[in-house]
Formats: sequence, structure tokens, C-alpha cells
Amino acid sequence: MAAKTIFVLNGPNLNLLGMREPEIYGSATLDEIAGQIEDHAHTLGFDVDIRQSNHEGHLIDWLHEAAADDAHAVILNAGALTHTSLGLFDAIKAIRTPVIEVHLSNPAAREEYRHKSFIAPVAKGSICGFGALGYQLALDAASKF
Repeated sequence: MAAKTIFVLNGPNLNLLGMREPEIYGSATLDEIAGQIEDHAHTLGFDVDIRQSNHEGHLIDWLHEAAADDAHAVILNAGALTHTSLGLFDAIKAIRTPVIEVHLSNPAAREEYRHKSFIAPVAKGSICGFGALGYQLALDAASKF
């Protein structure tokens, strides 16, 4: 039997990890984090499909694709779209695939405009403030569904 797939979707500017504000987001690149995600997912018996886009519509299409492909779960770091996107809210609400919100930093400890998440009300749960470890924590949580 083939392993179930977990989609890991990353939003705007996460392609700049490692050089963008490392004091907030850490020094690891997205490729380095992706390697950690793949290794951890395989120890849990899952395949992962890791993607990044700076375009909201791509993330919405990928959420729909995850549902159509009967993915086990989606781990979503929507970046700044977390605080602005009704489109992502509606897409998550429309699918049955559980979505786990992940943020490298803790938005509640940052600027006021980062305190509101349009993702949290429709996500299975949120993991924030643990840096790249947050993705592994989300994988651990998803493995329990």
C-alpha cells in the first residue's frame, strides 16, 4: 500500500528564508527545511508534497488539489496571506482535508496587524513560534489523524 501524502504549502516570501530577517525567521533556507520535513515525514510513514508560491491563487488551487487527491492533511504556512486572505479561508472551509496552520515566528508576539489569522478559524490547529521545528510538530500532529 502506498504511503499517504501530506501537502506542505508555503506562501509569499518563504522562498527568501535564510536571508530574510533571520533574527525572526531563522537562518535555514526553505530547501533545508524541506529536507527536514521529508526526513521526518518518511519516519512517520508519509510522503510529502512540498510547494511554495508568492501567489494566493496557487495556494488555493493546491488546497483544492490536496482535497481532490485525498491527501491525508495539509500543512500551510500562508505567510502574510494569513492576515488578509478570505480566499484561503473559503478554500480551507470548502475542503474536508484537515489543515494545520504553521508559522515560524509567533504572530501574537509581533505587530498588531499580524494578530488576526483568517486561517486559524478553519484550521484543525495552529503551531507558531517554534521556527522550522513547527513543521515537524505539525507532521507529528497530522500523523495522529
